[in-house]
Amino acid sequence: MLYAVSSPKICSGSITYTRIRTPIQRRLTSSTRLRVSATSAEPKGVKIEYTPWLIVGLGNPGNKYHGTRHNVGFEMIDLLSQAEGIVMNTIQSKALIGIGSIGEVPVLLAKPQSYMNFSGESVGPLAAYYQVPLRHILLVYDEMSLPNGVLRVQPKGGHGHHNGVKSVMEHLDGRREFPRFCIGIGNPPGTMDMKAYLLQKFSPSERKQVDAALEQGVEAAQTLVLEGFSSRINRFNLGQKYKYHTV
Repeated sequence: MLYAVSSPKICSGSITYTRIRTPIQRRLTSSTRLRVSATSAEPKGVKIEYTPWLIVGLGNPGNKYHGTRHNVGFEMIDLLSQAEGIVMNTIQSKALIGIGSIGEVPVLLAKPQSYMNFSGESVGPLAAYYQVPLRHILLVYDEMSLPNGVLRVQPKGGHGHHNGVKSVMEHLDGRREFPRFCIGIGNPPGTMDMKAYLLQKFSPSERKQVDAALEQGVEAAQTLVLEGFSSRINRFNLGQKYKYHTV
């Protein structure tokens, strides 16, 4: 069953909103406070910023599109929600969302339900409602310019003719300074129509590569939230770039 989000109480320097209690949600109290600008240093010297993150997977809703190339963004959100015990049981701003945390950092996971080409109709309002800065809006989506199963995390970029990304940028006032998590799906073979390719399910061998990549992607997303664009993310990108190269 889906529930509506209650209106938040806004106070100086923070946002408070009421959570729906569930038996498997963890780490957060019934009233979750999103600290807008707090930071602290961990014992290993890594500075953690407690500004909330909005992590959005792009895709199309409905069983018809489940498992297709264009929906890998949804799959990443599903895996991340499972890993962190965040229940996706609320509809807000035309998106299925879940509220929780990664470590001690507040996160909002979202899967827009207005179809790929209108994804921005969810992202813009959610970012404004929860006062999430551009640098903490992580967009997860399929990328044909990358080989199947290759991942890339970058701090900003254009839309690359991806209609979902284009819609998000339009609803963020044309801004492009937000992080992206690209999941490679490769290019259509031969003269195959691009739309048909995007809405096609993976072959067994492709599926195996993507499943392995998504598992790696969850760890990378967790690292990004906790450490930002650190040397670990740089090493992750380098490893992904050469993951299929053999000496």
